[in-house]
Amino acid sequence: MKNIKIGDLNSYVIEPEEGAKNIVVLLHGYGASGRDLIGIGDEWKNALPNTIFISPDAPFPCEMAPAGLQWYSLNEYTIPAMEREIVGAWPVLNQYLDAVLKHYGLGDDKMIISGFSQGCMMSLYALPRRKNACAGILGYSGRLLGASALNGANKTTPIYLIHGEADDVVDRGSWDDATETLETRGYKVSGYTTPRLGHGIDGDGIANGLKFIQSCF
Repeated sequence: MKNIKIGDLNSYVIEPEEGAKNIVVLLHGYGASGRDLIGIGDEWKNALPNTIFISPDAPFPCEMAPAGLQWYSLNEYTIPAMEREIVGAWPVLNQYLDAVLKHYGLGDDKMIISGFSQGCMMSLYALPRRKNACAGILGYSGRLLGASALNGANKTTPIYLIHGEADDVVDRGSWDDATETLETRGYKVSGYTTPRLGHGIDGDGIANGLKFIQSCF
């Protein structure tokens, strides 16, 4: 693993020894950092030998965890407030994704955007707003914000969502809402919920996430 700056964001990166053909962007949750998710890349790299794994630090200090970072504020923990706040975070992520693709000489069709919690929300927010469709969206324990923009743009992008049924941070109903809304708008969404799993990623989630990535690449 190496630590480099791409665009405006510090990034943790695992690169293949040769022949990089694909990239998986891992977006961390509220109060964490890129270092927290890059370990998943370590678990996936042997099965995806030509893939770059990159996990950026979110751009803003976390209000509630000074040692951590955030994509957007959660000072007001309501859906309308989060939908207002994520608007300001989106240009930062959009520019970052462009910078990553330029840095490695790859196209959107070679990129999967994955995220946990707030990072999942950023991943789903990117879906209809990117100029070009990416290879896939893999989301853990998140919710869909800004659904009004789901007008069919990039609807060929497969989406896979995983959520714990015992999640007390982002409730399981968020998975139901996201799945139903995406399906209604014509997007290809699949995934599952896990009994007794709280706000986190378990071994099955990592294994099934890998299978999804392999199906996209």
